[in-house]
Amino acid sequence: MQTAKGDAVHFAEMAHIFAASDDGPRANAGLREEERGAYENLILLCANCHTVVDKAPDDYPDALIRQWKRDRADHLAKLFGATHLPSRAEVRKVIEPLMTANKVALDTYGPGTDAKFNPESDAPEIWRRKMLSVIIPNNKKIAAFLDKNRDHMMADESKTLEEFRQHIDDLIVRHLEGVTGGRVYPRAMNHMMLPNG
Repeated sequence: MQTAKGDAVHFAEMAHIFAASDDGPRANAGLREEERGAYENLILLCANCHTVVDKAPDDYPDALIRQWKRDRADHLAKLFGATHLPSRAEVRKVIEPLMTANKVALDTYGPGTDAKFNPESDAPEIWRRKMLSVIIPNNKKIAAFLDKNRDHMMADESKTLEEFRQHIDDLIVRHLEGVTGGRVYPRAMNHMMLPNG
């Protein structure tokens, strides 16, 4: 979202379920530093809710906040039709067509095409539309299916999923808010849920 002046406005904040430090709200000294910043310990909240839950940690224990996160993840998974599947191969069957559609859109309209050399080309506008109507929704579906099927993942795939999630967030910010930079597509996604990992 943008102000009338074109400045980006963010309504959400990344909040820690267990505090980032030992003296913060809902502190858990047993967590290592990397666990404190891991996806599993983070939740997206509006600024007001973030303040409220951190000022009254006894009223908002970690179990409650984790339940909020699970409920939201389940809600999003249902929106995208994500379900738990019996095998890696079944998960791959679901995500591969989405990944292929994204690749075709990228190869046809993306910034690496010859259209960038033609000032009269409408490819940049088509690319923006494809990003918003195909690539970002497909990426969200892929992430939702992978989240529902984490038990089929190998250790390195879990890291790849988190890199992919950051890539999705950065794409959204770039194409909706005009903020440049961000994480590129993690190439390891191309091998996600293949039989040999």
